[in-house]
Amino acid sequence: MSFKTVQEAPARLNRSELAVPGSSEKMLPKAAASAADVVFLDLEDAVAPDDKPQARKNIVQALNELDFGDKTVSVRVNGLDTPYLYRDVIEVLENAGDRLDLIMIPKVGTAADVYAVDMLVTQVEQAMGRKKRVGFELIIETALGMQNIHEIAAASPRNESLHFGVADYAASTKARTTAIGGPNPYYGVLTDTPEDGGARDYHWGDMWHYAIARMVVAARANGLRPIDGPFGDFSDAEGFRAQANRASVLGCEGKWAIHPSQIPLANEINAPSDTDVEQARAILEAMAQAQKEGKGAVTLNGKLIDFASIRQAEQLVEKADMIAKKG
Repeated sequence: MSFKTVQEAPARLNRSELAVPGSSEKMLPKAAASAADVVFLDLEDAVAPDDKPQARKNIVQALNELDFGDKTVSVRVNGLDTPYLYRDVIEVLENAGDRLDLIMIPKVGTAADVYAVDMLVTQVEQAMGRKKRVGFELIIETALGMQNIHEIAAASPRNESLHFGVADYAASTKARTTAIGGPNPYYGVLTDTPEDGGARDYHWGDMWHYAIARMVVAARANGLRPIDGPFGDFSDAEGFRAQANRASVLGCEGKWAIHPSQIPLANEINAPSDTDVEQARAILEAMAQAQKEGKGAVTLNGKLIDFASIRQAEQLVEKADMIAKKG
């Protein structure tokens, strides 16, 4: 283990993250009543330029008047390359009270981008006497952002999570796709011709594997939550499930929901199963007994478990307990 201690971001359930346009007054109450762990109220891509001033007002009103329960609430501001970011931060932070938990920064390209928003947010918090510090969610959705992802992840103590924005990332890298997430039939491997001369098999691959895996490493190395972004075809539940499972296996804690139907899928996929929780508790019990007996490792059900197993089991049980508490 390195001498450097990784400071973990505040523990939050982040299995599902529902995107809600700030310009839609009808959708805001529905989002507050949803089963999503996190709701982000959007001022960026989902809001037309002429609608952004009213969207800010809608979001401020929602944060002051709606009951979001135990959800984490975030606001996605516009990018640093737009004329809207300043007013987004000022108007929301000065008027939204303490219900706001996070600010989501899109298209982060360099650590300096995070520093700039941190400075602005800090100035507003100090001027307004805000006691609750707002955290940051950062979307990696450009080639520049992926190049600088490790510096970005460490850029501010406000940072809590990294998100993979697949659509803009595809555009930035000029990837050969127009879909928002999911596989591509041209990204695959063709097997050799069998000795018997039979048909060759073609296996689809995951063209987003590298990007998500790299994001997970940068996030975990800096104590942040890695979150997979949108899956555009909300009519394809099985496609969403497959993509979310791949991201979860790589280490992502959650996934965006761009439609309410995706919330229960994300919650299910990013929650430990009852079997996994029982196994984790058994590991902790076995290791506790081993420590009493002065052993550093022990076998359970024919498998070796050691102190690394304890860390894995503790994290899983902690997440299960948070979900149980949410109810």
